[in-house]
This record gives sequence, structure tokens and C-alpha cells, in this order.
Amino acid sequence: MPKKHVRILLVSFCAALTSCVTATVEQQGILYSEFLFETAPFLSVHASTIVETESGLVAAWFAGTAEGNDDVGIWLVRQTGDSWTAPVEIANGVQIDGSRYPTWNPVLYAEEEGELVLFYKVGPSPREWWGSVIKSSDDGLTWSDPERLPDGVLGPIKNKPIRLADGTLISPSSTETNTRPSTWRIHFERSTDAGETWNIIHPMPVTAGEEIHAIQPSVLVHNDGRLQALGRSRSDYVFQTWSDDNGQSWSPVTLTSLPNPSSGTDALTLSDGRHLIVYNHTPSGRSPLNVALSSDGENWEAALVLENARGEYSYPAVIQTTDGLVHITYTWRRDRIKHVVIDPDELAIQAIAVWD
Repeated sequence: MPKKHVRILLVSFCAALTSCVTATVEQQGILYSEFLFETAPFLSVHASTIVETESGLVAAWFAGTAEGNDDVGIWLVRQTGDSWTAPVEIANGVQIDGSRYPTWNPVLYAEEEGELVLFYKVGPSPREWWGSVIKSSDDGLTWSDPERLPDGVLGPIKNKPIRLADGTLISPSSTETNTRPSTWRIHFERSTDAGETWNIIHPMPVTAGEEIHAIQPSVLVHNDGRLQALGRSRSDYVFQTWSDDNGQSWSPVTLTSLPNPSSGTDALTLSDGRHLIVYNHTPSGRSPLNVALSSDGENWEAALVLENARGEYSYPAVIQTTDGLVHITYTWRRDRIKHVVIDPDELAIQAIAVWD
């Protein structure tokens, strides 16, 4: 991984907010940041994903004239040495009859045998989309024809699947309904045969009227074997649910102490056992964009503010590569995709902002 100059930022956890504890510090741990492209043949981008392959990093997102328009396809770049290839469209929503639908929320995943998988959604809206998948045997240079996932299986909705020590695959997913207001519910698609078949597992229900509307989970793996899922909710805070049996059942959804403005998050368990989440630390809007760390998944400490200017900085994706570095991509004002590289051993944690 090429090294560039360390980028130091002055940060405030409370940009545009009125009732919180503020802190301004020099940020440690950011090695460098860059845009994955400067110019491209599309107007609007969103929902990036990133993965490590043997030949380098690969990133993708959906792009077109605007989110939800029929011309929106899945675009991809590959890392080649110190630079990135120009964006190319690798999937779209064109149907056999010639009709076309928008595509949504790509998720890149590297299988153990080295094949690269791209899950994505196709359809007129998140209430009516279906899951599709394409595969690459050459680190994203060429791709198979698209395949539609089985009925009832959507694939990972925004964030990457995880593979447990016994080979079990858990794909974090969710649904949105066409009712008004739309109902949001998370579920997990679990496979013990390398993705040939999937079981759909929902968290335990709660008392009627107390349901937390939640989508787009990420899954953390704790040292004691428990799994924890975190993600986006309509309840002003990041949600969580826990599993004690390798994802065969999940606790009722509850809320964490981390604010969430109904915007996508991503999280992962680091190689040293700590947990890291990237999220918008605000009850409204999509700025600032933050990084927090936790040793237990319950108590979180602030680590970085990636962005705190006006505008949208959202829908992060995060991975840790084999060299130990953390890579984050996210939507930058719907114009470009930003890539930030972090050394997690150099992060300076601090008290997190709280609201009255």
C-alpha cells in the first residue's frame, strides 16, 4: 500500500448542532485520503463498497443521473499501483424485454477460494427491488452474467457478509414495505453450504407498538463468540441486536447510545478484537461523518471525524486489509466517492459527544 503524507484535520463533533459536548483535537491515525475518481460520465453517486483482492483494492457504487432513475448502474474501479482505474459500469437494470430499472447498494465480497462476488439490488424502489449477483475470477477485471437470487433472498442489503470460523455465511439484510409509513425490518440470511441455500432469520419480536424500525445491519464478531449487529434506524440512534448461537437466533432490536439520522452505517471487528463503526454522529442531516471504537460493542469512544462541513457525507463502507490498515469509502456530496486510509493502532480515542 503506497504511503502518502499524513493528513491532520481540526474537528468538532458538534457542527450545526445545539446541545452537545464539543472537542477539537488534532486527529491521529489518518494516513491519507483521496477521491476514487475526479471526472466520470455520471452526475450522481452513492452507496460505495470496497474489498481487498490479491491484486489490490476494488471499489464500487451506484451512479447515474440521480438515485432511483432508470439509468443508474453499478460502477467499479480497481487499484493499480498508486492509482485507480477509470470507473466502468459492470451491471445495470436492463431486463430481457428491454425495460430498465435502477440498481442499488452494491456489496463486494471476496470468497475464500479467491472469487470476487458483487451483490446488488435491481428494481423501481427499495420496497420493490430484488437481489442479483455477478462474479469475477480475475479480481474484478471481468464479470459473469447477472443471476437473480432466489425469491425471498435479497443478499446483503448494504454491508458485507461475514464468514464464521465454521464456514457459516451470514448476510445482513433488511426489507422495506410499501405501506404508509413504510415498515423497516432487519433479517439475516444464513448459509452453511457456501451460499447454495439460505435460511432467513428474524430477530425476536417485541411487544406490539414497541418495534424499532431498522435496516442495513453490519455484523460484529466478539471474542466470546457472540455476534452483534448494528445499523440504521428511524429512532434517532444506531440499533443493535445480539446472537449467542452463531446467528441462528437474534435478540429483540434495541438502541445504542450512538445517534443516527436515519442514514447508513458500517462496522467491523478489527484483528485486535476491538470494534469500529463509521456513522453520522448527529440526530439529523448527514454531516458530520465519524469513526468510533469499542472493546465490548456497548461503550463507544470517539476516534475520528472524517467530515464536518455542510453537505452530505454518508453511506460508509469499511474493511481492514491484511496489512492491518483500515480503509473507508463514503459518499462525498453525491458528487464523488472518498477513500480514507487509517492506521487503527494510531487512533487517539476520546470521550464521545452526548446530547441532552
